[in-house]
Amino acid sequence: MSSKQALSILLLSLSAPFGIAQQVSGPQPQSAGIVGTATDTDGGLIPGATVTIDGPTPEDHHTAIADASGVFTFTDLHPAVAYHLMVTAKGFAAWNSPEEILTPGEERDLKNIPLAVGVVETSVSAITIEQLATEQVKIDEKQRVFGVIPNFYVEYDHQFAPLSTKLKYQLAFKASTDAFTFAAAAFLAGIDQAADTPAYVEGAKGYGQRFGAVYAQGASGILIGGAILPSLLHQDPRYFYQGTGTKKSRALHAASAPFIARGDNGRWQFNYSSIGGDLASSALTNIYYPPTNRGAGLVFGNAAVATGGRVANALLQEFVLHKVTHGPKRSF
Repeated sequence: MSSKQALSILLLSLSAPFGIAQQVSGPQPQSAGIVGTATDTDGGLIPGATVTIDGPTPEDHHTAIADASGVFTFTDLHPAVAYHLMVTAKGFAAWNSPEEILTPGEERDLKNIPLAVGVVETSVSAITIEQLATEQVKIDEKQRVFGVIPNFYVEYDHQFAPLSTKLKYQLAFKASTDAFTFAAAAFLAGIDQAADTPAYVEGAKGYGQRFGAVYAQGASGILIGGAILPSLLHQDPRYFYQGTGTKKSRALHAASAPFIARGDNGRWQFNYSSIGGDLASSALTNIYYPPTNRGAGLVFGNAAVATGGRVANALLQEFVLHKVTHGPKRSF
C-alpha cells in the first residue's frame, strides 16, 4: 500500500489504524446468560417490553424484546463483566438494574422485574434532540481504537440525532488537531522522504514540505468532507454502526457508506459530502505539490484511493474495530 493510500484510510477517515491484525486469543471462558420477566407492580405480565443490556465496550450492548409471557433472555454474555440492564415499556417508568457480574456458565434469573406505572415520559421528552446530539459527540470524541487511535466518526448509538453546524465543525477540528493525526503525518512524511516523492528537495527542508503536504491533504479532507459540505448539504458525516442482522446486510451497509449518507432529516441519501470532500482535498494538492506531480490524474487517482479506503475502513468498523474501540459508557 502506498503512503497516500495509507493516508486516505487513516487521516481522511480517522478511524482505520495501520497494520491492525486480529488478536489471537487463547481458550475463551464459558459464556453466561441472563433471563428475566417484565411485570407491573401487581405481578401482571408486560409482553413487548424492551430490554437493553450494556457493558464497558460497544460489543457488550444487546437488545431483547419480552415475549408474550413477558420473558426475555440474553445468551453468550461475558463472565466477570459488569453489565447494567434497562427495561422500558410504554406507560411505565424505566427500570434500571444494579451492577450484574456473571460467573462462567451462569444463567442468572432476575425473576419478576416490577415496572411502575409512571409519568417519566415527561422527563424523557425534556431531553432535546440537540442535547442528545451534543452528548453523542462528547462520547464520540473519546472513542479510540486500542485506547490510542482516534475513532471519532463512528456512532454506536442507534438513536439518531442530527448534528448542528457547530457540532460538525467541532468534530472536524478535534479530529484534525489530534496528536495522533500529527504523528501519522510525520510517519507518512518519512516514508515519502525515503521514496523521494513528491518531488520536493532533499534534506530537512524536503521533509518539512512533505510533512506539510501530507497533513494538508488529510486535514482538508476532514474539514471539507466532515464539516463544510455536511453543513451546506445538511448531511451527517458519521458512520452509523449497524451491528445487527446478517453478515451480508452488515457488509452492504458498510460498503455503501462512502456513497450513502444520512441526511439531517434522518433519511438516507447520496453522500455528496464524502465524495465531494475526497475530490476537493485531492484537487487542492495541485496548489502545493511540485509542478511535476500535479495534474488531473493526481486529483482523480487520489480521490479514488480515498473512497476505496473509506469502504475498507467501514468494513473494519462493522466487523473488527468495534471490538477494540474504547470510550466512556453511554448514559442514555
